[in-house]
Amino acid sequence: MNKSIPTPRHPNLQQLNQVVALGGGHGLGRLLSSLAFLKERLTGIVATTDNGGSTGRIRSQHGGIAWGDLRNCLNQIITKPTVASALFEYRFGGSGELSGHNLGNLILKALENMQIRPLEGINLVRELLHVRASLIPMSESPVHLAAVLPSDKMVVGEVSVDALDKLPTDLLLIPQVSATPEAVDALRHADLILLGPGSFFTSIMPNLLLSQLSSAITESRAKVIFIDNIGKEHGVAGSLSLADRVAWIEKFIGSHRLNGIITTPAETADLPPHIKVVRQALSADDVYYRHDRLKLSQAIDHILTL
Repeated sequence: MNKSIPTPRHPNLQQLNQVVALGGGHGLGRLLSSLAFLKERLTGIVATTDNGGSTGRIRSQHGGIAWGDLRNCLNQIITKPTVASALFEYRFGGSGELSGHNLGNLILKALENMQIRPLEGINLVRELLHVRASLIPMSESPVHLAAVLPSDKMVVGEVSVDALDKLPTDLLLIPQVSATPEAVDALRHADLILLGPGSFFTSIMPNLLLSQLSSAITESRAKVIFIDNIGKEHGVAGSLSLADRVAWIEKFIGSHRLNGIITTPAETADLPPHIKVVRQALSADDVYYRHDRLKLSQAIDHILTL
């Protein structure tokens, strides 16, 4: 166990050797920034199925994995903004070919084109930005999210899944790819595994669709906690009840594997008795639908005692 002196704010988290969080860009970045005090004991596993915006344009024209969510997480973890972090997050304006592109995405894509392993490219940028937490792409191979509809029709691409007006009956990855080995290893050694917050179908679920990751979670001895969104999600995923979301998660990691949920006081759903629930107001003062970093980290610390 880690021998650091527990802080009054996070006495339980400070006792853990390895905390692993899975998700996508905005939600996962917010969570990682709230736990940045764990430094090297914190790992984020990031979905790589995005095909919208700058990332989508890069992928459609040059191929490769989706870098946008990884870039977003890198910048959110930074506690003290620097010129380097501002440069990495710079977005081109105007109306030319570079318009709308994020410089960080282009830098990461350039490293990929130089035949540098994606994880090594991320680690290089982590050193530049002085990020101590680890960030790992869920896969280092190009992959897209797909959804099967009740009609058995399949739609491919994260943007198309986001635009659905009917709930899918299943989700899958196309093509079937391997998980990043370091991501599997991190889950196997985790003391705590966190899912969410974020877009349910397009940020959280892609990680669980990789059998190597979902199996590692199933077999892990870590506590597994789902962090619910504060506001109702836009799109078809917003029609899912909390019990529905639990069912989707347990479909891939196994029943009774989810140990706890952090949600809002308004959530009154009856949940299985094996799931401990913390219902707490966690909104940030500036943006109500985002988690306050300190409140979120304290809620995670609290659920570890239940």
